[in-house]
Amino acid sequence: MALDPQDLEIIEKYTLQNAVKYEAVPQEKAVLGKVMGIAPHLRNRVLEVTEAIREITGSLNKTTPEEWRQKLGETAPDLLEEISAKREPEKGLKELPNAEKGKVIMRFAPNPNGPPTVGSSRGMIVNSEYVKMYGGQFVLRFDDTDPDQKRPMLEAYDWYVDDFKWLGVTPDLTVKASDRFDAYYEIAEKLIDMGHAYVCFCDGETFKSLKDEKQACPHRGAACEENMKHWKKMLAGGYEEREAVLRIKTDIRHKDPALRDWGAFRILKKEHPRPEIGSRYIVWPLLDFEGAVEDYLLKTTHIIRGKDLQDSGKRQKYIYDYLGWTYPVTLHWGRVSIEEFGKLSTSGIRRDIEAGVYTGWDDPRLPTIRALRRRGIQPEALKKFMIEMGIGETDVSMSMESLYAENRKFVDPLAHRMFFAANPVELSIDGYEGGIVKAPLHPGQSEMREIKTGSTVVVTSEDAFALQEGSKIRLKDLGNVEITSLSPLKAKYIDNSMDTVKKEKMKIIHWAPADGVKVTVFGPQGHYYGIGEHQITKEQDKVVQFERFGFCRIDAVNGDEVTAYFAHK
Repeated sequence: MALDPQDLEIIEKYTLQNAVKYEAVPQEKAVLGKVMGIAPHLRNRVLEVTEAIREITGSLNKTTPEEWRQKLGETAPDLLEEISAKREPEKGLKELPNAEKGKVIMRFAPNPNGPPTVGSSRGMIVNSEYVKMYGGQFVLRFDDTDPDQKRPMLEAYDWYVDDFKWLGVTPDLTVKASDRFDAYYEIAEKLIDMGHAYVCFCDGETFKSLKDEKQACPHRGAACEENMKHWKKMLAGGYEEREAVLRIKTDIRHKDPALRDWGAFRILKKEHPRPEIGSRYIVWPLLDFEGAVEDYLLKTTHIIRGKDLQDSGKRQKYIYDYLGWTYPVTLHWGRVSIEEFGKLSTSGIRRDIEAGVYTGWDDPRLPTIRALRRRGIQPEALKKFMIEMGIGETDVSMSMESLYAENRKFVDPLAHRMFFAANPVELSIDGYEGGIVKAPLHPGQSEMREIKTGSTVVVTSEDAFALQEGSKIRLKDLGNVEITSLSPLKAKYIDNSMDTVKKEKMKIIHWAPADGVKVTVFGPQGHYYGIGEHQITKEQDKVVQFERFGFCRIDAVNGDEVTAYFAHK
């Protein structure tokens, strides 16, 4: 049984309200919950309601946020007023606790085993913005002391610097942890001398078993002198990998097993990719130790880290307490997951690139900043999006649609409009000799572009398949035609009057000259091939809007062949 018109009206109103509120096509579940609350009689018709929502969101994809707002104002002005009346919680960055102007030092500390991603951009942007707010110092620190599981890429160091530059950020100081082994060894030896660190010879399984039983490792009670002798032997290469580990003494009976005598250094006989490091070291600091020492050396005042790393701070505080250091003020935020990309790891992406699944780190199907840049996402949009997300411990599941909505605000006022016909079908027009068609470069500007065409044009296959013999359509800015044949596709020219369009209620479609440029568009959902107007060749490195297709960045022009990257609708 079909839904009543009144029910469909309710569904459409609240779908529109959600779209206007968040400036993005809504997720079905978000609207479904609202509708069920307003209309409880529909709770036993979930499938039908979901299908109705799906149809409405499908139509929203073909229109703009401005049109959504206008339609909601016409059909449900009370819901539009409700959005305006209900102020959003304060967005942006709140004050840092215990922060003094001119004295804030913050760092962003990536492992350079791949380029920055959308997720890591949050740390890049928020840390640098806080430092800007307080007139402090911003440090880019590469935590690159794992040449095994998270082996650094030499190119990635420069990629981070380049992406920071794109975001308009120049770090005050750049540090590579792999340059500072002497400092780590010095601190380790202090802790050994003080009796706070010892060399453990248990294999991993044995130590875990002892730790879980709250029992001390048999080597824990060794004298400081004996531990120092073992440590020196580790440095000299006297032990094999996994044979010896330097551990920080904590409380072996601590209620949290993760805090019991944690590992600070391990032996790795692997070459570091940086030639100046190479095979110089075989005893490598683990991340908790390296990070603790670095934050002390850099005089870090504030740390923002994921709430899943709370144990790291608790482990590091043992070192700070033993050495009389003051631990930085620490804030935690929830995990950000991106709905469109699922669970993609840097190491997994790297393997897929090597296997040829992706063309590179800037493949439009990837969530890297390099990919976003190539697609035409603007740095201002990414910064505004991340700053407004702020800091909170709630996990965030974000859709790229939200970022696209933000980006649209920056590119829409500037992007030139162009004709591009995907999967083109030729349409010959009797009674039209061709010539120069003038069309606006942008709806809000007076500047015009000229499109030279003959009596044959191309239209999209989607539009071609929807035509019927005898139907009348307007080829945008060219003129009005009547379809006389479907195979081959032919039409006869009528006139160029908009009065005819209104009178005949003609559908308006876009087109391109049959001898236009060949365009390949690479996007997250696949590749598109078609023909576009010649003006496109003048837009290299710019974002344009292919009408009724979407915003694209023109990546390369080679004669009459163009490569573009799809940004979003």
